[in-house]
Amino acid sequence: MKRYMEVDKMKEQYEILKKVGNIQQTAAVRKIEFQEGRARGMQGYDIKNGPLRFQVMGDKCLDISELSYKGINLSFLAKSGLIGRMDYDTHGEEGTSNIMGGLLFTCGLENTCLACREGEAYYPMHGRVRSAPGEQLCASAGWEEGKYRIAVSGQMREGKLFGNHMCLSRRVETVYGERKILITDEIENLAYREEPMMVLYHFNMGYPFLDEGARVILPTKKVTPRDEAAMKQQELWDQMEAPADNEPERVYLHELAEDREGNTFACLINERLQLGLRIRFSRKYLPYFVQWKSLASGDYVMGLEPTNSGVYGRSREGEHLHTMQPFEKEKIQFSIEILEGEEELKAASDEAQLLLQR
Repeated sequence: MKRYMEVDKMKEQYEILKKVGNIQQTAAVRKIEFQEGRARGMQGYDIKNGPLRFQVMGDKCLDISELSYKGINLSFLAKSGLIGRMDYDTHGEEGTSNIMGGLLFTCGLENTCLACREGEAYYPMHGRVRSAPGEQLCASAGWEEGKYRIAVSGQMREGKLFGNHMCLSRRVETVYGERKILITDEIENLAYREEPMMVLYHFNMGYPFLDEGARVILPTKKVTPRDEAAMKQQELWDQMEAPADNEPERVYLHELAEDREGNTFACLINERLQLGLRIRFSRKYLPYFVQWKSLASGDYVMGLEPTNSGVYGRSREGEHLHTMQPFEKEKIQFSIEILEGEEELKAASDEAQLLLQR
């Protein structure tokens, strides 16, 4: 009986290998190095999973620089373009000049959102971990119980003499035949004292996936505009309009519904393209949610951002500042899923309503 079960698990592998000489024809991870511009010398990984393709930046927190599906770009790239890791890229105004966007950049771990000072200490906008180069980098691809699994892993360190010491261990993986990327983060406080730990996952969607008529689907119980700019046409928070010259960004804070285990999601859909991108995560470690909407010409982007912190920077967190005890660990897992077709897009809307009805 056991032998037959093992053969059944291997059936998919047997059928795929009948059709290819080498599995890298359709699924592979390849180490790459960028050769020009501000990305010159940056190490990364190009991952192909059938029609799903994305790049992971080995030198920048193992974040995802771009994502496409069936040749359609889903991610946002800022005006400065692809940028490698630079020693000064979080200093002062360089903080915003060196934010390249990408599908995902990780913010933290001492600060997220607005830059601030506490005494002699300076905490740059969105923190420093987004520029941390990976250590112990590893890429793997192989068959596991009939499934072809591709993974990249590594560690990013944030620390200073007589100061904090945080380690982020990350694994990014995908399985051939699935329209899904799974990211598992383990954050550990390696200092001998309690330390603040702020983290925000900045997902950024761009054209042509993001276009006029695209919609955000959230199981949101409450929407709060951050400022006066966000109050403008607040009722359109979930809709993407056409670009407008010099339009200020709009930021909304959401209180999301969750299931019994604390799981929730955020989704952007484009009905014209019959495509969607859904991010699943748990509110156990990421209890807050920020939406960033920019209609500005040339800065046309929608950001969906699960976080454990507010939007005003470390100095404004007060008693809500999240901390970790010495050698405490937190494991945060989330998935990025591609939705395709009318049925799957409708199912996302239905799921949001069901969560709100709990």
